[in-house]
Amino acid sequence: MFTAVALFSGAMAVWRSYAEKHPGSMLAFSSPKIGVVHVEGMILDPTDTLNWIRRLREDPTVPAVLVRINSPGGVVGPSQELLLGLQRLAERKPVVVSMGAVAASGGYYVAVGGHQIVANPGTLTGSIGVRMELTNLQGLMEKLGIRRDSLTSGTFKTTGSPFEELTPEEREYLQSVVMDMHDQFVRDIAQGRDMPIDAVEAIADGRIMTGRQAFELGLVDALGGQEEALDLLRSIAEIDHRVELIEDPRRDRSLWRRVLGSVEEELSLQRSRWGAMLGSPWGPMWIAH
Repeated sequence: MFTAVALFSGAMAVWRSYAEKHPGSMLAFSSPKIGVVHVEGMILDPTDTLNWIRRLREDPTVPAVLVRINSPGGVVGPSQELLLGLQRLAERKPVVVSMGAVAASGGYYVAVGGHQIVANPGTLTGSIGVRMELTNLQGLMEKLGIRRDSLTSGTFKTTGSPFEELTPEEREYLQSVVMDMHDQFVRDIAQGRDMPIDAVEAIADGRIMTGRQAFELGLVDALGGQEEALDLLRSIAEIDHRVELIEDPRRDRSLWRRVLGSVEEELSLQRSRWGAMLGSPWGPMWIAH
C-alpha cells in the first residue's frame, strides 16, 4: 500500500512539473493557471519574452496574465515589440501590469499594453521621452596624431561617427529622428491609456515620477504591489478560486547562464551602429553611437 501511494505521489509530481513547463500540452488542460510574464533589466532582445507571451495567448488553460516589470527602459524597437505582444495578448484575455522597483521609459512603454497598471507608491516610473547621445573622439585623435578618412555613398552615411564633429545639417537631421521616435512614444502612451495626446505631451519631457505621482496623473490605475495586482486580475477575470501561477521555464536557468546571456546581449548592442533608446537617468549614458 505504501509503495502504491509513493508511486502515485511521484507520478503526480512529474505531471505537475511537466504541466508547468508545458502549459499548452494536453496534460495541462485540467489545471487552469494564471500566466506570469517578467520584463526585467534593459530591454534589448525581447525574443524569449515574446515567445512566452505567445504561448500564454494560445493556451486555453490560462485565463489571465500578470506582467511584472522591473526595467529602466531600453531600445525603442524592442520596447514596441513587447507592447504589441501584450496588446495582442490583451485582445484575448485580461492582462494586469505590476510595476516593481522601476518601470520607466521603455519599461513604462511596455506597461501600457495591459488593461490595468498597478504601481507601488515608490515605484520609479515615467521618464517618457527619447534621447540620443554621441561620443566625439576627434580631439583625442588629433592629439595622438591619428587621421581618419572615409568614403561614403551619401551625405549622412557617417553621421554620428565618433571621429567627426556634427555639422548643423547632421544635428538637425538627428534631432528629427529623435522627435519622430518621441512622437511615436507619446501617441502609443495616449492610445494605451486612453488619454488626450496633449495631456501626455505635457508630461513627456523625460521627467521621472513616483508611482503615487503617476497615479495622480492618470498614468497608472491603482497603487499596490504584486499581491494587489493579482487580486485585481482575479477580479477582472472573475476567478473566485485559487489558481497556480506559471512562469517561463527559461527563468530556471542557472545564474551563470543568465550572466553569460546578459554579457552577450550587451556585446550585441555595442556592435550595433545605431542604438536609439528610450532614455532614463539610470540607464546607459548614450543612445546612439
